[in-house]
Amino acid sequence: MARLPLENDPVTILQQLVRIDSVNPDLVPGAAGEAELAAWCRDWLLERGFDVTVLEQTPGRPSVVGVKRGTGNGRSLMLNAHLDTVGVATYEGDPFSGDLRDGRVHGRGAIDTKGGLAAILVAAARAGTDELAGDVIVTLVADEEFGSIGTEEVLRSFRADAALVIEPSGLELTTAHRGFAWFELELTGLAAHGSQPELGVDAIWHAGLALHALDGLRQRLNAAPAHPSLGHSAVRVSQISGGDDAATVAARCMLTVERRMLPGESPESVETELRELFTAALQAEPQGQFTLTRLVARAAFEAEPHWPIVRALSGSTERVLGRPVKTRGEPFWTDAGLILQAGIPCIVFGADGEGLHADTEWVDAESVRIVADILEGAIAEFCGPTAG
Repeated sequence: MARLPLENDPVTILQQLVRIDSVNPDLVPGAAGEAELAAWCRDWLLERGFDVTVLEQTPGRPSVVGVKRGTGNGRSLMLNAHLDTVGVATYEGDPFSGDLRDGRVHGRGAIDTKGGLAAILVAAARAGTDELAGDVIVTLVADEEFGSIGTEEVLRSFRADAALVIEPSGLELTTAHRGFAWFELELTGLAAHGSQPELGVDAIWHAGLALHALDGLRQRLNAAPAHPSLGHSAVRVSQISGGDDAATVAARCMLTVERRMLPGESPESVETELRELFTAALQAEPQGQFTLTRLVARAAFEAEPHWPIVRALSGSTERVLGRPVKTRGEPFWTDAGLILQAGIPCIVFGADGEGLHADTEWVDAESVRIVADILEGAIAEFCGPTAG
């Protein structure tokens, strides 16, 4: 590989990152994946004196960890951003142009989240030129857009006293986001000729009872007190299938149920809730049988205002922007949920832009530079020689 340019402008770096295809192959079969982008970041970090580890338990899906060692007795800080993007099949124009037009960098991943990745690289490199007491741990991970195998792999090998997760946030601090759990509900009946339905057990009819019960749960969730920034929990059916033909009582019906969770709710608690709900719904149908299987579940995230990392990021944000910091909650999930679940206090922060998962995508170039400045200040405060 040719020697990498030495510029430290996060916008110039961002343009190069966008030009590297890193579409997640679990979302788009046969897509490029993270390997080329991971190699670029690995070389960039090595040239700047980071100790670099490439983790690749899943072949072709690497994550990069770069560590700048502190002098000792200081707090360690993990910086987390993802390498992968969603697909480009419907993207308008060149998804890998990286063009800078009217103060915006365009292309897939520009805001989600290669702008944040570029800001991390620059901030960590700048902060690393000073003597910090604590370690700075840059984690650039695979697969955030699908299964989060990258952050899971990182957390098996690396720990930190706190973490900053970089995702789009419009220069506001994301202090909470929902969790989610996906379940498969299988209703089992007995096939019979449609002319004699009394001889069968109609799984689709029982699915209707389950749907009615889920609607009651939805109404109860909406009637509960709302979270200050996240609103209410949610439940919905995303897929349904069943039956063989028009003349046969359905012996089987499948529903995919999504449950969005607030802080304080757990995958275990909502699974128990759904199991009890469906048991009650089918109580009057003794021949009705169901199986509930949890597919994927991720806990919600909420930061505490007294955490040192929240104070450090808030202080740096206020100094750079010259105004009080704003906070927000997000309906979608991020890898901050995994990091907090691993016992590492964290907060989510990032640049300003539009087009996440959309047909066009851009990030405000100046906001990327601002994120780098803010991160540099937060690193210095959290990992600095006075930290203890």
